[in-house]
Amino acid sequence: MRINTRIFGEIEIADDKIITFENGIIGFPDLKRFTLLHDEVKGKDAGIRFLQSLDEPGFAMPVMDPLAVKADYDPQVNDELLTAAGNITPDNVLVLVTVTIPHDLTKMTVNLQGPFVINAEEHKACQVIVEGDEYPVKFPIYDILQARKAGE
Repeated sequence: MRINTRIFGEIEIADDKIITFENGIIGFPDLKRFTLLHDEVKGKDAGIRFLQSLDEPGFAMPVMDPLAVKADYDPQVNDELLTAAGNITPDNVLVLVTVTIPHDLTKMTVNLQGPFVINAEEHKACQVIVEGDEYPVKFPIYDILQARKAGE
Protein backbone atom coordinates (compact mmCIF):
# COMPACT_ATOMS: atom_id res chain seq x y z
CA MET A 1 0.00 0.00 0.00
CA ARG A 2 1.31 3.48 -0.89
CA ILE A 3 0.26 6.61 0.97
CA ASN A 4 1.34 10.23 0.87
CA THR A 5 1.90 11.32 4.48
CA ARG A 6 2.23 14.82 5.84
CA ILE A 7 5.43 14.07 7.79
CA PHE A 8 7.22 11.35 5.80
CA GLY A 9 6.04 12.09 2.25
CA GLU A 10 5.09 9.20 0.00
CA ILE A 11 5.80 5.84 1.59
CA GLU A 12 5.15 2.17 0.93
CA ILE A 13 3.53 0.18 3.76
CA ALA A 14 3.77 -3.62 3.74
CA ASP A 15 0.60 -5.47 4.72
CA ASP A 16 2.35 -7.00 7.74
CA LYS A 17 3.03 -3.48 9.10
CA ILE A 18 -0.66 -2.50 9.25
CA ILE A 19 -2.07 -2.32 12.78
CA THR A 20 -5.85 -2.49 13.09
CA PHE A 21 -7.73 -0.64 15.83
CA GLU A 22 -11.14 -2.35 15.63
CA ASN A 23 -12.79 0.49 17.56
CA GLY A 24 -10.64 3.33 16.23
CA ILE A 25 -8.84 5.58 18.69
CA ILE A 26 -10.24 8.07 21.18
CA GLY A 27 -11.52 11.13 19.34
CA PHE A 28 -11.10 9.42 15.95
CA PRO A 29 -13.37 6.36 15.88
CA ASP A 30 -13.31 6.14 12.07
CA LEU A 31 -9.53 5.81 11.90
CA LYS A 32 -8.89 2.10 12.20
CA ARG A 33 -5.74 1.28 10.20
CA PHE A 34 -2.34 2.56 11.31
CA THR A 35 1.35 1.83 11.02
CA LEU A 36 4.32 2.81 13.17
CA LEU A 37 6.93 5.03 11.54
CA HIS A 38 10.19 6.48 12.80
CA ASP A 39 12.86 8.84 11.55
CA GLU A 40 15.16 6.62 9.46
CA VAL A 41 18.16 8.82 10.32
CA LYS A 42 17.65 8.55 14.08
CA GLY A 43 16.37 4.97 14.00
CA LYS A 44 13.85 3.19 16.19
CA ASP A 45 15.86 3.93 19.32
CA ALA A 46 15.32 7.69 18.97
CA GLY A 47 12.38 7.36 21.33
CA ILE A 48 9.60 9.10 19.47
CA ARG A 49 7.80 7.25 16.68
CA PHE A 50 4.64 8.14 14.80
CA LEU A 51 1.36 6.28 14.77
CA GLN A 52 0.47 7.05 11.16
CA SER A 53 -3.14 6.67 10.01
CA LEU A 54 -3.62 4.80 6.75
CA ASP A 55 -7.25 5.92 6.58
CA GLU A 56 -6.33 9.62 6.80
CA PRO A 57 -2.74 10.10 5.53
CA GLY A 58 -2.56 13.64 6.94
CA PHE A 59 -3.01 12.28 10.49
CA ALA A 60 -0.05 11.02 12.52
CA MET A 61 0.57 11.29 16.22
CA PRO A 62 3.89 11.10 18.04
CA VAL A 63 4.10 8.14 20.42
CA MET A 64 6.72 6.58 22.65
CA ASP A 65 7.32 3.72 25.05
CA PRO A 66 6.13 4.95 28.46
CA LEU A 67 8.90 2.98 30.20
CA ALA A 68 11.42 5.39 28.64
CA VAL A 69 10.09 8.18 30.86
CA LYS A 70 8.42 6.30 33.71
CA ALA A 71 10.26 3.07 34.51
CA ASP A 72 7.55 1.85 36.90
CA TYR A 73 4.66 2.37 34.43
CA ASP A 74 2.38 -0.62 34.97
CA PRO A 75 -1.30 0.36 34.77
CA GLN A 76 -3.85 -2.23 35.74
CA VAL A 77 -6.42 -2.61 32.97
CA ASN A 78 -9.48 -4.86 32.90
CA ASP A 79 -8.83 -7.72 30.45
CA GLU A 80 -12.21 -7.05 28.87
CA LEU A 81 -10.90 -3.71 27.57
CA LEU A 82 -8.11 -5.50 25.70
CA THR A 83 -10.23 -7.98 23.71
CA ALA A 84 -10.00 -5.90 20.51
CA ALA A 85 -6.21 -6.40 20.59
CA GLY A 86 -6.50 -10.20 20.44
CA ASN A 87 -4.56 -12.56 22.65
CA ILE A 88 -2.16 -10.28 24.56
CA THR A 89 0.90 -11.90 26.16
CA PRO A 90 4.04 -10.39 27.71
CA ASP A 91 5.96 -11.47 24.58
CA ASN A 92 3.70 -9.84 21.98
CA VAL A 93 2.52 -6.67 23.72
CA LEU A 94 3.73 -3.20 22.78
CA VAL A 95 2.45 -0.30 24.86
CA LEU A 96 2.78 3.25 23.55
CA VAL A 97 1.60 6.62 24.81
CA THR A 98 0.95 9.84 22.90
CA VAL A 99 3.47 12.65 23.11
CA THR A 100 2.48 16.31 23.08
CA ILE A 101 5.26 18.45 21.62
CA PRO A 102 4.46 22.17 22.01
CA HIS A 103 6.56 25.03 20.63
CA ASP A 104 8.15 25.33 24.06
CA LEU A 105 9.81 21.91 24.26
CA THR A 106 10.27 22.24 28.02
CA LYS A 107 6.50 21.71 28.28
CA MET A 108 6.57 18.34 26.44
CA THR A 109 4.27 15.72 28.00
CA VAL A 110 2.99 12.18 27.50
CA ASN A 111 -0.50 10.86 28.16
CA LEU A 112 -0.06 8.01 30.64
CA GLN A 113 -3.82 7.68 31.11
CA GLY A 114 -4.72 6.66 27.54
CA PRO A 115 -2.13 4.13 26.32
CA PHE A 116 -2.27 2.22 23.05
CA VAL A 117 -1.97 -1.53 23.56
CA ILE A 118 -0.67 -3.28 20.45
CA ASN A 119 -0.52 -7.01 19.80
CA ALA A 120 2.64 -7.21 17.66
CA GLU A 121 1.89 -10.77 16.47
CA GLU A 122 -1.71 -10.28 15.38
CA HIS A 123 -1.32 -6.62 14.33
CA LYS A 124 -4.39 -5.67 16.38
CA ALA A 125 -4.60 -2.85 18.89
CA CYS A 126 -6.81 -0.82 21.16
CA GLN A 127 -6.62 2.33 23.20
CA VAL A 128 -7.66 2.11 26.83
CA ILE A 129 -8.33 4.59 29.59
CA VAL A 130 -6.55 3.81 32.85
CA GLU A 131 -8.81 4.26 35.88
CA GLY A 132 -7.75 6.37 38.85
CA ASP A 133 -5.37 9.29 39.12
CA GLU A 134 -2.04 7.47 39.38
CA TYR A 135 -1.24 8.16 35.71
CA PRO A 136 -1.87 11.71 34.46
CA VAL A 137 -2.94 12.84 31.00
CA LYS A 138 -0.11 15.39 30.96
CA PHE A 139 3.03 13.83 32.46
CA PRO A 140 6.03 16.20 31.94
CA ILE A 141 8.96 14.49 30.21
CA TYR A 142 11.41 17.17 29.06
CA ASP A 143 13.68 16.98 32.12
CA ILE A 144 13.58 13.18 32.07
CA LEU A 145 14.60 13.04 28.41
CA GLN A 146 17.36 15.61 28.97
CA ALA A 147 18.75 13.65 31.92
CA ARG A 148 18.65 10.42 29.92
CA LYS A 149 20.38 12.11 26.97
CA ALA A 150 23.11 13.51 29.27
CA GLY A 151 23.69 10.05 30.75
CA GLU A 152 24.24 8.38 27.36
